[in-house]
Amino acid sequence: MNNKLSSPRGKANRIPIWIFIQNLMTYLMLIVGTIIAIFPFFWMISTSLMSLGEAQGTRIFPSEVHFENYVEAWKEAKFSLYMWNSVRITLVTLAGELTFSVLAAYAFARIKFPGRDLIFTILLSTIMIPAMVTIIPNFLTVTWLGRIGPLKWINNWPALTVPFMGSVFSIFLLRQFFAQIPSELYDSAQIDGTGHLRFLWSVVLPLSKAPLMVIIILSFIGTWNALAWPMLVTNSPDWRPIAVGLYSFIGEAGQMTNLMMAGAFIAIIPILVLYFFTQKQFTESIARSGLKG
Repeated sequence: MNNKLSSPRGKANRIPIWIFIQNLMTYLMLIVGTIIAIFPFFWMISTSLMSLGEAQGTRIFPSEVHFENYVEAWKEAKFSLYMWNSVRITLVTLAGELTFSVLAAYAFARIKFPGRDLIFTILLSTIMIPAMVTIIPNFLTVTWLGRIGPLKWINNWPALTVPFMGSVFSIFLLRQFFAQIPSELYDSAQIDGTGHLRFLWSVVLPLSKAPLMVIIILSFIGTWNALAWPMLVTNSPDWRPIAVGLYSFIGEAGQMTNLMMAGAFIAIIPILVLYFFTQKQFTESIARSGLKG
């Protein structure tokens, strides 16, 4: 009697075999993908702690940890100068991009003016143009501006920062978010005598922390890792960022694989630190802003 009553319930709790196989395949694919993504970083860190002989061999783990590789790579590559240059370039670029993107996105989202939709459509269409196609026109532009203006652009911070302050992606993301803010909030603010700038600062920006966090992190990573453009507009180490310094060091280090890996890890430490402290906020921001892959 008890066996007959419990049998249907046991069958109901069983997972169908095809669902079990599907879940198993999903987890296996995730595990394999994780290993493929993590292994290069693991190999980089492990090699950076090896001696030169071990780094040129087939070892996976160092027999003895050599932290002095980081000290030697820092001194040999002059990373202190390149790191300071990257910090300055990144901060200036972030400040300019946030300022212009916020103002432009607010104008497209909340202010009605003739040709607004047409201008936004043309601006949005430029996303389809590959970045390498615009590198020569941008170079000619900054060269021309350096000739007619009082400020030198080539081999200076303007050429490294100004061309990236107008990000179409940032404007698009913020514009879509600003457009979702209820118009009743602006109507209430107008009753209190609030204009557009104060409404933007006091109401819109506090409600837009999610897309702003996404823009800050993505822009930081893109600016910090920039290589081709800084190599084109600089001809001395005075303003060259860490990516160019690492590229030069790889050419100078030759066969010293352990020092090259140590230098590579030093170059990405700020990005890892930024993501470590903003991981939760960044994940929540992507979910709330609708930026999904």
